[in-house]
Order: sequence, then C-alpha cells, then structure tokens
Amino acid sequence: MPSAHLREIFRTLRFRLTMWNTAVVLVFVLVTLWGVRVGLRLVLRNEADDQLIEDAREVKETVEQFEPDLVKIAEELNRKATTHTHRGLHIRIFNDRNELIFTSLNAPSAPFSTELFQYGMTPVTAGHYRLVHITTEKPGMPVYTIRIGTSFEPLEADVAQVTWLLVVVGSVTLLVSPLGGYWLAGRATRPIAQIIDTTARLHPTSLEERLPLRGTGDELDRLSATINGFLDRIGTYLDQNREFTANAAHELRSPLAAIQNSLEVALNADRPVEEYKELLAELLDECEALRVLVNQLLLLAESDAGHLQPATDPVEMDAIVRKTCDMFQGVAEAANVDLRLSRLDRARVAGDAGRLRQVVNNLVDNAIKFTRAGGLVEVTLVEDSVSGAVRLLVRDTGPGIPPADLPHIFSRFYRGDRARLRERPSRGTGLGLAICQSIVAAHNGRIEVESVVDKGTTMTVILPAANPPGSDTPARGEHELSAARS
Repeated sequence: MPSAHLREIFRTLRFRLTMWNTAVVLVFVLVTLWGVRVGLRLVLRNEADDQLIEDAREVKETVEQFEPDLVKIAEELNRKATTHTHRGLHIRIFNDRNELIFTSLNAPSAPFSTELFQYGMTPVTAGHYRLVHITTEKPGMPVYTIRIGTSFEPLEADVAQVTWLLVVVGSVTLLVSPLGGYWLAGRATRPIAQIIDTTARLHPTSLEERLPLRGTGDELDRLSATINGFLDRIGTYLDQNREFTANAAHELRSPLAAIQNSLEVALNADRPVEEYKELLAELLDECEALRVLVNQLLLLAESDAGHLQPATDPVEMDAIVRKTCDMFQGVAEAANVDLRLSRLDRARVAGDAGRLRQVVNNLVDNAIKFTRAGGLVEVTLVEDSVSGAVRLLVRDTGPGIPPADLPHIFSRFYRGDRARLRERPSRGTGLGLAICQSIVAAHNGRIEVESVVDKGTTMTVILPAANPPGSDTPARGEHELSAARS
C-alpha cells in the first residue's frame, strides 16, 4: 500500500538524515540571509550619513563664500538640491534667532523642529528623513544654522530589492536542500544498506561472505571491518564446535562399541564364571573411561557457558603441589623418571582446591608420560612477592613440542603424543590441557608453555596470590623425590 510504503520511508535513517540536514541548512541560510540584510542596511545607512555630513560641509562653505549675496546662495543651494533629487536632499537655513530664512525648492512640507539643533553634526532621524545641523563660523558674518536632510525611501528601496533577492535565494534553497540532502544521505547510508543486505544473506552454516571495505577508514568502514572480524570469530567458533562435537562423538563411540562387542561375545555362548568376571572387569574399565570423558565434556561445557565459577576460599597451593608429587612418586619410579620438587614456597591462592589439584595432577602426569626413561621432571612453586603472583612450573626433559604444534596444544582432543613422540603409548582423551586452561582462566590466571625440540618442555601456571604482595613466604628448601632405577 502507498501509505505503508511512505511510513517505511519516513522511518528510514536516510529520511531522518535528510530532514536534519535540511533543517540545519535552512536555519543556517535564514540566519545568514537575515544577517546580510541587516548588515547591508547598516552599511547603506552609514554611507548615507557620511554623504550627508559631507553635503553639510559643502553647503556651509557655499553660504560662507557668497554671503551676504542671499540670491546667489539660494541659486547655489537650489542647484545642489535639485541635482540630488533621487536622494531627497533638501536644505534649510535658520538665523541666529532660529527663524527660517531659506528653504530649498524640494524641501518637504512637514513641520520642522528647532529642538534637533542640539545634535549638531550627529545624524538624527525625523520621520522619513535623516538630518544633520551645522553652524557657520566665518568672522564678520551672521551666524546661520544650516539643516541638511535626505530621505530614507531610496535606502529602503535598495534594502527591499536586496530582501526580495534574498527571499528568492532562500526559496531556492528550501527546494534544493531536501533533494540534495536526500541524495547525500543516500550516498552516506549506501554502505549501511550493503551491510544489511550482506548480513541478511548470512547463515550459520555458510559464513564465508564478508562485507566490502571501501578503504576510506571512516566509521562505516570500521563498522564493516568490525563485523567482518566478528563473523571470523563466529566462523571459527562454529568450526571448533563442529570439530568438538565430531571428536566427542568419536571418543564416545569407541568405548560404547567395545562395551557392545564384549556383551555380544558374552551372550553368544555359556562361559565359565572367571571369564564373566574378566569381561565385567573390562566393561567396568570402559565405563570408567566413559565417566571420565563425560565429566571432562561437562566441565568444558560449563566453561564455555561461563558457569565455571570456582570458590574463593584460600587454598594452600604448596600443600597441593607436595601431595601431587608424593602421589606420582610411584608412577615416576615405574617409568624410570626422576620426579624432583626443586622449590616449594609457602603460597596461598583464592579458588577451588579440587580444581587446582586437577590442574597440577594433569601437568605432572603429562610430564611423566612424555619423558623418556632416565629423564627428569622438575616441579617448582614460587610466590613473587613483588607482582603478587604464584608461579607453578613443571619442566620435563622430553622430546619437546615442534613449533608448528605449539599453538594447538590447548585445543580440545589434541593428542599430546602427536606433539611429543614417546616410547610408551598411553590412552588419553586429548582434553587435559584444554581443561587446565579453562580452570586456570576461571581463577583469573593464565597458563604458558615453552618448548625446545629434543630438550624438553616447561608448563607455567600463573595465579594471583591470596597473600598481599610483600608478605613473608619463605621457601621450604629443596626437596628431591628420586625415582629408583633398575
């Protein structure tokens, strides 16, 4: 419907910009035209006053020159008045008793007042005329007061003509301004229309299209670049989610398939009790692996949703690190790896003790797994009293991580044995480091990695200390937990 179409146009940004532009232009033009008219009228009046004063001086000189020949004076003054008829110039002369003794032929018939004599050479207004008074000063002759006047009508006629011209200019501006404003607003909003059209075509399954950049560097170009960056992040997030879902399904499918196969084998024929017990033990192992994987997936889901909010209770970090090293002592001995606790500062952090223990356990476990027999895993806990940070360093002497793999080690389902080849293959979900990163980030910390191929890797966890900076946190000294070697 036409009315609906018009309402749609009235709601557009282009229409509003046009109206604002038109209003601003019209106000500016009207103020400018009014100022031009007022300024022109003032300039014309000042010029007329200057001319009137100059005429008064000439008339005075004429009177003083031809006095006492009053006939000659009258001829000269009438000639001057008639030559300036377009200005309405007229002359009157008064004697020392303020009696009128001469009036030019074109002088107005309006009554005159002697009260205006006091203004002298200062122009004054009387009716439609501008008047100036001057007194003769020639020695030996009578004192005369000369009144020179000009009409306002020529000046007002000039002002009226200019006013008409200004009205024409204002009317043309009134007609052209909305059209020009609408055209300019269209050019200004064209990138916005492109943004709307492009974003309307986007679909979560297809985010390859991007907004064009004009290279102007203005706000609209920055908006397009921001939206493109946002689309890149969305695309990356969706790709990661798709990959995460596919990997999670694959990880869940393997133990489920093993459970199903074991049950099918068990149901095919009667078997001794010992075989059933062995089968149930295998099924229990698979169920445990599934439980671990599901718990890890739930933890990552909580982290993605922003629901991983750890407690803020003070946690003795040194106690957690010591307990972890004691717990993995036997694992390190079995792998012929030297697990060494080289420094253990008394340190406290605010957070969830269970989650932080999970981080320390995972890092130490990974370091032992990826360290060859005869290697060293060194654990250090340091509290920096200057920065107020607690640093946990887990260093191993394994084969290291190739530079190309370093950006991916915190990716979900990334297999550590792909980055650090080792002789003892182990089973893992590839979620450990991703979980560590989520837990550390939830504690307002960060986790960093440094690795050199064939020399080893150092994982560093940095957490804000619960102790105020500068507090006394003495080190407990060097503690070594050496693994027995065969």
